Amino acid sequence: MTDVTHVKDTRGRRLRDLRISVTDRCNLRCNYCMPADVFGPDYPFLPRKEILDHEEIARIARVFASLGVTKLRLTGGEPLLRRDLDQLITMLRGIPGIEDIALTTNGLLLPAFARKLKDAGLDRVTVSLDSLDDAVFGRMNGKGVGTAPVLKGIDSAIQAGLTPLKLNMVVKRGENDTEIEAMARRWRGTGIIVRFIEFMDVGTKNGWRMDDVVPAREIVQRINARWPLESADPNYQGEVASRWRYKDGQGEIGVISSVTNTFCGDCTRARLSARGELYTCLFAAKGHDIKTPLRAGATDYELQTLVENVWKRRDDRYSEIRNESTVGLPKAEMSYLGG
Repeated sequence: MTDVTHVKDTRGRRLRDLRISVTDRCNLRCNYCMPADVFGPDYPFLPRKEILDHEEIARIARVFASLGVTKLRLTGGEPLLRRDLDQLITMLRGIPGIEDIALTTNGLLLPAFARKLKDAGLDRVTVSLDSLDDAVFGRMNGKGVGTAPVLKGIDSAIQAGLTPLKLNMVVKRGENDTEIEAMARRWRGTGIIVRFIEFMDVGTKNGWRMDDVVPAREIVQRINARWPLESADPNYQGEVASRWRYKDGQGEIGVISSVTNTFCGDCTRARLSARGELYTCLFAAKGHDIKTPLRAGATDYELQTLVENVWKRRDDRYSEIRNESTVGLPKAEMSYLGG
């Protein structure tokens, strides 16, 4: 497939980005994603035979590229737990039309893999870091892991050239909201962009409450009070984070406000679960099975038609219609979708 068919959904949103979950497993138990009391030692993670192999992922990614996708992001769970991930990246790098390949990680395994991933064709990484305080971070990640190994992972990624590097901080009221200014201070002037993320009701197991959300407006106001900010234009249409530059030229921050200031209208992202299901929204309850027809011998054209028809029917706008009744509806977990 060499020709590109640009497909739009019912709201005129083009398909441009594909997030690929390569595993549903993780070596941390962050309370906003995989709380330890739910994802315990006996939790039934997917058996290997149910997970897409590298060739299957690459083939599906090629189909998405034929429909206008130019950006891929590898997620999990923790994607660095996936064996031979560098081999998958090499396969994805060779797909015509793919311009950018990124990875979201907790950073713990980056020292072992950063150089290999860069050599395979990975462009950049986003690292999750919810606090610079070891006690706060340890409570939030559910494993008591301190910040040192994550900071080492960040250094490894920078040394390998996986830049520009971004940090994701999920902000929860009463847990780590006192760390907002500290995170901004630590990374100002370093070239690293911190993205402050409102605590979201992804899935049904993270105990989400509106009272736990620190609005993006408050985050910006607090940082602006210390280091004046000015709004910056998006880098591209559909960018999830609102950009804010420090007026003194010391870089920028991002704020992701899925709860208080929604961006459904520009959403260009599809998600492929580790099991091979296509999700058209982070808050979706069910996906569309791609693995079964793929393993049954479907042609590329048949797979392309399947994806195209799903996207053309897409009318998702969960964040715009979120209310007390929708919050309680069944939704796939973030660890399954890859965020």
